[in-house]
Amino acid sequence: MSTPFYVSPQQAMADRAEYARKGIARGRSLVVLQFADGIVFVGENPSRALHKFSEIYDRIGFAAAGKYNEYENLRIGGVRYADMRGYTYDRADVTARGLANVYAQTLGTIFSSAAEKPYEVELVVAEVGDTSDGDQIYRLPHDGSIVDEHGSVAVGGNAETISSYLDQRHRDGMTLAEALKLAVQSLSRDTNGSEREIPAERLEVAVLDRTRPQARKFKRIVGGELSRLLGESESADASSESEDDAEK
Repeated sequence: MSTPFYVSPQQAMADRAEYARKGIARGRSLVVLQFADGIVFVGENPSRALHKFSEIYDRIGFAAAGKYNEYENLRIGGVRYADMRGYTYDRADVTARGLANVYAQTLGTIFSSAAEKPYEVELVVAEVGDTSDGDQIYRLPHDGSIVDEHGSVAVGGNAETISSYLDQRHRDGMTLAEALKLAVQSLSRDTNGSEREIPAERLEVAVLDRTRPQARKFKRIVGGELSRLLGESESADASSESEDDAEK
């Protein structure tokens, strides 16, 4: 009788983590940034039908990188959790922190289970507050851990390069046009340091806008509104260069 092949628990977990990371890295990157009036989600997505960003509840948005069918199942589960909790208790009891804890339990259970493969997804759950100090952004990697982020976060693809770029340039109080411009610049950077152009029609953009009068703060930015914001950011950049030239 042959001896069964033995793999240590540590090595098994390391292999599962590497498998999940490689799957996530094959997807396109996305970024989530705070700006003066809320939180903006920006990603490269040529599909008009399959969304990376979605509304979970009144003030809560969802972003995901990785395998679509896996994070779509998680999104639907999050919507059901939020609806049930808001109906049973109060709408104010539905929070990004509570939703992040639910996702963490689900991802952690799947990751540690030997009966199924780990999910190849990385999630971002964001909630917009009445002020910028009340904004919450949580990143959830494949293993179910929770990372409390502030300012900006990038997931999927070459997230490390993009995160480093954002950390150096993001600042509090940016306008939506400035935040959008920074997000597109960061997504345009390749791992070798070169830049490429991402046309507006390949971008998926959504915001949690605290200034909206209705309870639901999530909205998508498409078409003419997106082109106008990108045009504003380019105009602001050109005027800044003109001022620099005048000073010289």
